[in-house]
Amino acid sequence: MYRSKNTEYKIIENRRIGLNTMMMVLEGPTDEFTQPGQFINIAVPGFTLRRPISVCDIEGDSLIIVYDVVGNGTRKLSELKVGTSLDILPALGNGFDISRCGSQPVLFGGGVGCPPIYSLAKNMLANDILPTVVLGFNSDERMIMIEQFENLDIPFYVATMDGSYGTQGYVTDVLKTEGLNPDYFYACGPLPMLRALCTTLDIPGQVSLEARMACGFGVCMCCSLETKNGPKRICKEGPVFDKDDLIWK
Repeated sequence: MYRSKNTEYKIIENRRIGLNTMMMVLEGPTDEFTQPGQFINIAVPGFTLRRPISVCDIEGDSLIIVYDVVGNGTRKLSELKVGTSLDILPALGNGFDISRCGSQPVLFGGGVGCPPIYSLAKNMLANDILPTVVLGFNSDERMIMIEQFENLDIPFYVATMDGSYGTQGYVTDVLKTEGLNPDYFYACGPLPMLRALCTTLDIPGQVSLEARMACGFGVCMCCSLETKNGPKRICKEGPVFDKDDLIWK
């Protein structure tokens, strides 16, 4: 069944947390969200197409998102003031399934893919599952949410490409340097990172994909991709997919 009802949320915070990264706290209904990894589709004032953004956290009736300022739409979003009301399609897509996480799950986040990993980690802890988190950034200048992850009090590592913080290299290098031996993984981040994890790790896992979306709920078909089980829509059947369903070219 396609979602057609929009919901109004009010901005109660909109601040910079990184070089080009913003955190927005929205006040509105949160009861429709059922899984970490789901997203919202925001109507930005003055723009026709909505902007899909993953959910970082939910606290009562507060919805927290983190987004990079990469174009005119997100720049406009970053300039909106506290008290502004936004037209949002909430609780879209299928999120992460923690029922298959194994006994030693590792969660990988890259760049602005870290926020949904934070939500996933909190969800696991609430269900008595202890995950290990590995985050990757280009440099310490691009790091976000370090304090939030540290406050979860779980095994937590960071890799930077230039070696300015943590392990130098990729998130996969942390597995070697720290001697981690996961039996299941979850990941959200840049496509090259997801491709590397899916093609090099000989364990099952789930990854969250990004795509340009016009509708956000499966009607326009513009975010379709070919999987081993036929064409799928990232906004509807995803954004989270099983590693073994994906085709890497």
